[in-house]
Amino acid sequence: MRYLIRRTLHAVFLLLGVSLLTFLFSALTPGNYFDEMRLNPQISPETVAALRAQYQLDRPLPVRYARWLNAAVHGQLGFSFAYNSPVAPLLWIRARNTLFLTVTATLLAWLLALPLGVWSAARFGRLPDRVISWTTASLLVIPDLVLALGLLILAVRTGWFPTGGLLSVGFDELSALQKLGDLARHMALPVVALVLATLPMLVRHVRASVAEVLDAPFLRAALGHGIPYPKLLYRYALRAAANPLLSLFGFSIGTLLSGSLLVEVVMSWPGLGPLLLESILARDLYVVIGGVLLSMIFLVGGNLFADFLLYWADPRIRTAASAK
Repeated sequence: MRYLIRRTLHAVFLLLGVSLLTFLFSALTPGNYFDEMRLNPQISPETVAALRAQYQLDRPLPVRYARWLNAAVHGQLGFSFAYNSPVAPLLWIRARNTLFLTVTATLLAWLLALPLGVWSAARFGRLPDRVISWTTASLLVIPDLVLALGLLILAVRTGWFPTGGLLSVGFDELSALQKLGDLARHMALPVVALVLATLPMLVRHVRASVAEVLDAPFLRAALGHGIPYPKLLYRYALRAAANPLLSLFGFSIGTLLSGSLLVEVVMSWPGLGPLLLESILARDLYVVIGGVLLSMIFLVGGNLFADFLLYWADPRIRTAASAK
């Protein structure tokens, strides 16, 4: 239990550090949302000064951060200048879409990576293993932006998939099955882009981890006792190689999250990516800070979930934690 408490406290302090640095860098960036108003002759300097005072941009930086942190603890992430609304509802709608896309891509990537990596490790050095290694190496050198643009061009040329958005016009009039199909068609290209971006790394790590444990004496002894090879691979070898893969699981969530922001912008997926880009260009301070903090929460949450899985799967961690 101490292990889990320690990891949770580490995550909390990490989030505090990220929020402080994000607030500091965003606040110290030259210019703000109200600078363009000064160029408009129809808006008086007194009006601009009153707006700055209303949104407390005239306060010292430590005071503003302390007030924002107190509000964030209560679920309020400030006020959006551009949207003229609280930040939290704006972020929640977009974060829900990003999380839906990322979780779907993560599950699909791991469902493909585990059998491919184990199958490649079982044929280590032979032709099937080389084919998988060459394929993953080729995918690794292709930037995420190129993958997303290539899939977008495919959608435009063929018309098989929508070129953006989450739902079609008239979605509410469709039947339940048609709604599911429409959502799947809109998700197909962003999910494929994310899976292709992260699958090579996952396959190579699964292959290396399983290949390393296949030479272990207990697995050779199990094979000598007549245990079928597929059962040996998926029940014993994969379980023995689980620790680094569980750690990789949390890392893959962060990788997919950072990649999803780019994919969302290119493919017009209504997630955090387009909102963050628009807010950065508009210098909408609190939306930028809230979006970065929310992205970091997803990343830290993924790693914390991996730590919980490690604690549950490896008795050595529980023994070492209880001995301290």
